Amino acid sequence: MMSLIQNLDNSILLYINNNIHGHIMDKVMVTITILGNNGLIWIVIAALLIINKKYRKIGFMALTALILATILGEGILKHLVQRVRPSSDIPAANLLIPKPLSYSFPSGHTTSSFAVTGVLTKYFKNYTFELFSLASLIAFSRLYLNVHYPTDVLAGIILGLICSKITIYIFSKVNKDSTVSI
Repeated sequence: MMSLIQNLDNSILLYINNNIHGHIMDKVMVTITILGNNGLIWIVIAALLIINKKYRKIGFMALTALILATILGEGILKHLVQRVRPSSDIPAANLLIPKPLSYSFPSGHTTSSFAVTGVLTKYFKNYTFELFSLASLIAFSRLYLNVHYPTDVLAGIILGLICSKITIYIFSKVNKDSTVSI
């Protein structure tokens, strides 16, 4: 079963490498992935919300989801699974960014993106498309740049959304007033 999944992962990455890569896309994907480095874009969004009294609670929720996603994904799962990166596994994989030093599973960029997006879309419904589009682009950039397998990204999406649900639940229990009007 694992070899079937690995073969599917490799096939998808090879398809991306052979059919989507180009000079302009290379630059765009590097830029998009940089937005997700260390949760940068999500920390900026959370900070902007925190400094606004009306949205402070949502900013703290976004930050909490990001921290939870980092602890579970980067701190625990990566070290339990210890999956090597595609660039180590696939000789033809061309890296356009410095080779990440951590393990591959799950994708940290994806996990953090979907954790924060899950929180933000609960309260900013009018921006659901934009937020999920940004999170999805960051996730895809990790495949495009050959630093994650598709199953790493899929696991990151699932873990991130679980982290957002846990965060929303905790905040609703700790602060009995779970309704935030936006």
